[in-house]
Amino acid sequence: MLIHLLSEFCEFEQTERGLATNSIEAYRRDLEDFIKFLNLSDIDSPENIDRFHLISYIKNLKDRGRKPSTIIRKIAAIKGWFSWLFLNGNINTDPSLTLEHPKMSLRLPKVLTLDEVNKIFDFKMTLLEKAVFELLYAAGLRVSELTNLEISNVDLKSRYIRCTGKGSKERIVPIGKMAALSVAAYMRERDYILQKSGFKTKYLFIKESGKVITRQEVYKFIKKVTERVGKSASPHTIRHTFATHLIENGADLRVVQELLGHSDVSTTQLYTHISKKRLKDVYFSIIN
Repeated sequence: MLIHLLSEFCEFEQTERGLATNSIEAYRRDLEDFIKFLNLSDIDSPENIDRFHLISYIKNLKDRGRKPSTIIRKIAAIKGWFSWLFLNGNINTDPSLTLEHPKMSLRLPKVLTLDEVNKIFDFKMTLLEKAVFELLYAAGLRVSELTNLEISNVDLKSRYIRCTGKGSKERIVPIGKMAALSVAAYMRERDYILQKSGFKTKYLFIKESGKVITRQEVYKFIKKVTERVGKSASPHTIRHTFATHLIENGADLRVVQELLGHSDVSTTQLYTHISKKRLKDVYFSIIN
């Protein structure tokens, strides 16, 4: 019964809330783990689950050496599921309402310095690679937003792109002159590739074969170019860098929130902590 209710919940999250496939699968994996734990006590009905079972499960996660961030994610999945079960009349009370998250220290993401970014731009790159790096840095895109970007969503004359983020939320992000020039140069090459290969695609970024670039290929490229400046970064590092550099140069937090597509400004506030830490590091490197 629990597995059946889990499937209905995942379907609801996808169709009604528009969550991305990756998010749905993450929910499914986390809740399947919880259900396996409940099965050890022969529990297969949501009405038989109480706060004791939830606390026991969290203790079990700690005993298995799960990180606080993992436990927090699993608790969020459980809370979401029980909220849905309560609203649908499957349970009379929600035992997860007062469930507390474990404390987790603030971990600041790694970012590139402006000097490192400029050095990367000086490296020899293909037109595709340069356009990819430019858009990641100029627009703060997630890698999935980049690979799913369609040609019709790019307006180089007005210098903005329209992308679809988490929860199928659409946002418009402006891009700078250099990024627009790099994308324009790549698009001329793209037209030639499609003409030569005979492929037709609505997506912006394609390989020489005419096929759309993958997330893994973007990861490999970003790792390669950042290693040249002594870092080993991912596309998300470039997104963090985009936001941090905006904050450091006086951008309003709410504006950065909109550009990143964050639903909650508290998520964006992380970048103010990064800026303060970098300022402190620079200060002590000067006076020491």
